[in-house]
Order: sequence, then C-alpha cells, then structure tokens
Amino acid sequence: MDILAFVLLSSSLLLFFFLVSDAANTDSITKSQSLSEGMPLVSKDGSYALGFFTPGNSGYRYLGIWYNNIPIRTVVWVANRLNPINDSSGMLVVNSSGSLVLLRQNRTVAWSANSTKQAWNPIVQLLDSGNLVLREEHEENPEKYLWQSFDYPSDTWLPGMKLGWDLRTGLERRLSTWKSPDDPSPGELSWGIELHNYPEIVMNKGTEKFFRTGPWNGLGFSGVPDLKDNPVYTYDFVINSDEVYFIYNMIKNSVISRALLNETSSSYERYIWVSEDKKWSLYLSMPKDKCEGYNLCGPYGNCIIGESPICQCVVGFKHKSPDTWNPDEWSKGCARITQLSCEDKDKIGFVKFVGLKMPDTTYSWVNGCLSLDECRVKCLNNCSCTAYANSDIKNGGSGCAMWFGDLIDIRQVAGNGQDAYMQDVYIRMNASEQVNHKEEKDKQKKNVIVIVVVAIAVVFGVLLIPYCICKRTNFREKMENNVMIDQNIEGQSEDMEVPFFTLATIVIATNSFSSYNKLGEGGFGLVYKIK
Repeated sequence: MDILAFVLLSSSLLLFFFLVSDAANTDSITKSQSLSEGMPLVSKDGSYALGFFTPGNSGYRYLGIWYNNIPIRTVVWVANRLNPINDSSGMLVVNSSGSLVLLRQNRTVAWSANSTKQAWNPIVQLLDSGNLVLREEHEENPEKYLWQSFDYPSDTWLPGMKLGWDLRTGLERRLSTWKSPDDPSPGELSWGIELHNYPEIVMNKGTEKFFRTGPWNGLGFSGVPDLKDNPVYTYDFVINSDEVYFIYNMIKNSVISRALLNETSSSYERYIWVSEDKKWSLYLSMPKDKCEGYNLCGPYGNCIIGESPICQCVVGFKHKSPDTWNPDEWSKGCARITQLSCEDKDKIGFVKFVGLKMPDTTYSWVNGCLSLDECRVKCLNNCSCTAYANSDIKNGGSGCAMWFGDLIDIRQVAGNGQDAYMQDVYIRMNASEQVNHKEEKDKQKKNVIVIVVVAIAVVFGVLLIPYCICKRTNFREKMENNVMIDQNIEGQSEDMEVPFFTLATIVIATNSFSSYNKLGEGGFGLVYKIK
C-alpha cells in the first residue's frame, strides 16, 4: 500500500512538473487552462512574452506584453490599465462563453476581452508580432479572429499594427500615453486618425488638438517632411470603404523598432534597439519645435522658427492686430488685405504656394476623380472655397481637395519647394494680389541669381590666386637666371643693339614688381612700366 501510494505520488509530481514545464514554454492557452503568476506565455520565436508585471515603483500588478529578449523590461501593451490588481493572485482564463477574462483573488473581473461571436473551441495565443489573439482553435485567418490586442493599443505602436478606423464596426485604434512611468492608465496625450473627408493623423492633449501631420498625399504627410523612404521601415496609408488606417512594417526582421507616445515630453517618438549598446536609440520625434504646435499663428499665419518662434502672414494677408502683434496675439492670425467679391469672378484668382504644410482638413472636400483644372473651376464657382490642391501627388498628381473657411495651421516646411513629397496648394486671392505675388517671386529669383553670380566670382577668385602666385614665382626665377646671363655678357653689351639690365636695376625700376607698375600680361610674361 505504501509502495502504491509512493508510485501515485511520484506520478502526480512528474505530471505536475511536465505541465508546468510545458506551460512555461507555450505561446497559448485553451479553455481548460489558465495563466497565472510566474507562468508567462512566450511567442514561438521568443520575441514577446505575456505575463504579470509591476511598473516602476507601483505596488500594483498588471497583465501586459513586453519584449522577451531585451534586457530592459519594455512593456508594449497593458490589459487592465484602469483596474490594477493589488496582489499576485491574478489569473487569465477563457470562460465558458468563450471570452478572455482576467480575475482577481476573489474571482471578480479586473478586465475582459468580450467577443461578439460565440467560440466553441477558443484558444488564446501570443503571436510573433506581439499581437495577443483569441480565435477558434483551427482558425488561422486574421480577419476571423474573435478578438486581438492590436485593436486596443496602449501607448506603443508595433510593426503590423493598424492605427485608424474599422468603418464596418466603428472601431478606432488609437494610442494613448501612460499617465506616468508608475501608472499605465491613459494619460492626456492621444494619437490617431481624425476621420473626415480628408483624413489626417492628429495628436490631442485632452480634447484639444496639439499637433497634426497634415493629410496623406499619396507619398507622405505634408507636415512631416522627415517621414520619407528610409532603410528601417516601410509605411502605407490605406483609405477604402471598409477601413482608414496607417501601418508600418520593418524592412529587416533583425531590426527592432517601436513608436510610442511620451506623456512627459508631449511627443510621438520612434526608437530603435541598439544591441551593441543595450539601449533604445531615438530615431524620430514629433513635434520637433514650437512652430509645429497646432495653429500657433492663427488663420493664414506662418510660423518662422528661430531663437523664438515668430509669426508672419502669407502673401496677400495682414496681421489682424498689427499694433499689438506679439506672442499673446498670434493666435488671432491674419486677414485679407483686399476683400473678395464672389460675384466679380474676373477679379478673383488663385496664388500657388509651394512647400506649405496643408491646412487643417476639418472643413474640406475630396474627389479622387477630378483633375487639377476641374478642381480649380469647382473651387472658383464656390464662394466658400478658399483653396484647392491635388489630393494625390503620385505620378504627376491627381484628384481634388478643396478647403472651406479660414486656412489654419499652415507653415512653410520646405524652403525651396523642390521636395518631391510636398504638394502645391492654390489659395483664393484678389487678382491684384496675384500680381504682387508674382513680383515678389521675380524679386526673389533675381536675388538668387545675384547671390549665385557673386558666389561663382568668389570661388573663381579663390582658384585664381594660386595661379597668379605660381606665375609670379616663375617670373622671379627667370629674372634670377637673367642675372647670371647678364654677368657673362656685361662687358659685351656696348656692341649689342638690345640693352641688358641687372636684376637689382629692374627691381628698383618696377618698385619691387609692384602691381601698381604692372601694365598687363602677354605670352612672354608680365609687363611693367619703369619709374
């Protein structure tokens, strides 16, 4: 009997050890299993782990996902952001209805991921992308997942994660900061796509706009000129009847990169992991200066960055408060110098601006089928239309975007207007302002030409100096050689028709080869006059 009991106990311990070991290396749990403290899920390739953690100096426990192979604990997603657990009793289970549920010690629900579909054989799996999914056991199609963490991001944006809207369900995928390093509950700052006719990414501080990228123009965002083709990642902006989202993917799987919102610096930041230094390196940050703050200069105002930001009006506009034009008044913006008459269309035209951040698109309209000429006519015939542009600049430009009302949050972001990622915008003006704008551009062109000519002259002069020095050195050497010849023929000079002079005599006669005595230069060398 004792032997039988020992055998049963040994078998039970072995089975327990096997289950624990198996759970410690698994990437998923089923309806009959659970996830508790000390037994994290690890993705198949070992990149990510799901488990319980305590942030900073907090005394609370949270369920989250972090990089598994990075020595610095970097959390990328948190489940129970608003409902922390105050002990180590947390347990993640799939309940009888097929929902993913996080339980406290008293089995009350701290967090749940409810699915709108009934699951018969549900499985919870941590994918190699860092996405935690709830799916049917044999269902591998991402479109048929019952639930996924990528649809409910925290402060971090991972490769392959869509940032935007599912128009079929009304789901918005939006980043929000941690309140502090000790508290992952949502902070003030959020980052997502503002959904209207001409969508753009907007950073909000509370309910107020703090920064925006400008609309997508087919190649990039006009307000983020730094976001171009790069060796680290690719990106795309997708707009169709079902979805509107922005997404990025790594070019090399060996490179680890993440983007996040930082509450402390009030910025969007992209980092790359540098394994040699064992640290995260900052790759990109927005906004990068005060001029990128939302609508700092008011309608038709252009922010110029320097030691401190300065607001100027675009051509054709004047300060609304010229006598009190100071930082406290900047947000009032600019007004037209010449008011427009809608009826008198012959006196109305459009001035082309290049290198501008596109205006706020809250009050805009887009048609992807119209040409730029058709867009101009449509805008001209609508008294409320204040500007128009191609909505897409790929392959020479296509589509029509129109703005209504005051143009706000514009800025000169490309000085020379030659940036291939920038789109031109045509602002409604009085015909006289078109002439003034043309004269101003012609003046700028002339100034550029003068600067170029002066620069060429300076460069040519610098290059000519060594040549002159070399010629003068050669002349001195020839004259020294003549001294030797002069010594040999000094006694015979009376019998010759051509007189010879000593070097000392020539030096005195030309005032030491002074440039003031120089008459010119020919094929035989320099020519001097004699005092």
